[in-house]
Amino acid sequence: MTLAYLQFDQVSKNFAGVRALSGVSFEAHAGTVHGLLGENGAGKSTLLKILGGQYRPDGGRLVVGGKVCQFGSAADAIAAGIAVIHQELQYVPELTVTENILMGRLPTRLGIVNKKEARRIVAERLTEMGVDLDPDARLIDLSIAQRQMVEICKAVMQNAQIIAFDEPTSSLSHLESEVLFRLVRELRANGKTLIYISHRLEELYALCDTCTIFRDGKKIVTHPVMAQVQRDTLIRDMVGRDVTDIYDYRPREVGEDRLKIVALSGKDSPEANNFSVKRGEIVGFFGLVGAGRTELMRLLYGADQRLSGKVELDGVAVAGSGPSAAIDAGIVLCPEDRKEQGILAQASISENINISCRRHDLLGGLFLRHKKEAALADAFIQRLRIKTPNRDQEIRLLSGGNQQKVILARWLAEPGMKVLILDEPTRGIDVGAKNEIYRIIYEVAERGCCVIVVSSELPEVLGISDRVVVMRDGKISGQLDRANANETAILSLALDKAA
Repeated sequence: MTLAYLQFDQVSKNFAGVRALSGVSFEAHAGTVHGLLGENGAGKSTLLKILGGQYRPDGGRLVVGGKVCQFGSAADAIAAGIAVIHQELQYVPELTVTENILMGRLPTRLGIVNKKEARRIVAERLTEMGVDLDPDARLIDLSIAQRQMVEICKAVMQNAQIIAFDEPTSSLSHLESEVLFRLVRELRANGKTLIYISHRLEELYALCDTCTIFRDGKKIVTHPVMAQVQRDTLIRDMVGRDVTDIYDYRPREVGEDRLKIVALSGKDSPEANNFSVKRGEIVGFFGLVGAGRTELMRLLYGADQRLSGKVELDGVAVAGSGPSAAIDAGIVLCPEDRKEQGILAQASISENINISCRRHDLLGGLFLRHKKEAALADAFIQRLRIKTPNRDQEIRLLSGGNQQKVILARWLAEPGMKVLILDEPTRGIDVGAKNEIYRIIYEVAERGCCVIVVSSELPEVLGISDRVVVMRDGKISGQLDRANANETAILSLALDKAA
């Protein structure tokens, strides 16, 4: 076999005394797709940040094209022909698609940026790649899925020899994912060296030639032929135990209607929608990208202004408007975009957990009762198995799955929670963490709370829901109870076909 184009040799990295990577060694060849698998916090994203020049390793070396490389910055990695698409998107929201894609490489004329030429270059390449994006649109006006496609196009258009993808389809629709898969296959055919991280095993089987498994910052095993590895083997290698059914559905007694939505509409959700959720019921919301699920949840939570309708809880209309009124009534939301809307990135885990419930009994005069907050944070770190050295760790240093658990802990700490809304709760989260989050969802429902789960993953909706509500074009198009819910019936409602 020819010499590998990319080699990691005993690479290690520490953060605040925590070993994120411990002597990791593996190699990836040109013209192949090498998959990286592991639970959240296993070290995969840290490795890509070393590859992309954002972090410097504490030990070991990186070999690219037979040459030992030491990158001092992301610019050094780009100059060496490396492009990394990170899970946490790197973009400038106020700039256009064109400006983001060509950032640092904008064409100039007489020392002035040639905007017309830049737009032409981007428009032509987007057409060639089959990507439907407006070159003049500002990223702040685009959906998360569209922003993800901008990042993918930026990396592809750098013409790098090594391209690494970290959960690239976490926000993409089925059609957008198909575009990505075609691009990945074309890049492989052109001799590029590709690294692909995903928690969606079906993607890895469809795209990857080989794969390496990480656990607790260590390389567990490299499987040289991905197609020959059984799914159960991959999961066992990742989590260190057998996980036979990640959904592990737990039936329970369901009571009367507790949450009732009547003719609810808003600026970004003009269709008036009606639905209800029973005490102890888990209702899954499904729809294609743009169906209006997130918009409806934001209206319910009061994050967006309502044009009409009302929200009733236990037969009483929720007084006031805005998230504060919703939280006071017992309605809480884990948002789709946890980075922008869910966490206080520079604050500690303890701060993020306690930020809402402080308004109850955690205030002692003018001073916060730090001892009680610390005890509460420690209890939820243990209960939700949040991987962190301590409660004072900044949340931005956690993996996406552990950040999601912290947001869940914040709302579980609310003594009066009656409705838990989860918008894409397991996006970019590994199999083991998903199983733990499902366990928490069942526990919340068993307490009599209403649980609403918005998800783009149809198997997830089918796996955990008592009832499935389907949306299309901003309107609820149908509902199915668990006994009658299946992929064909749900997709028929989502695609405007007779179910």
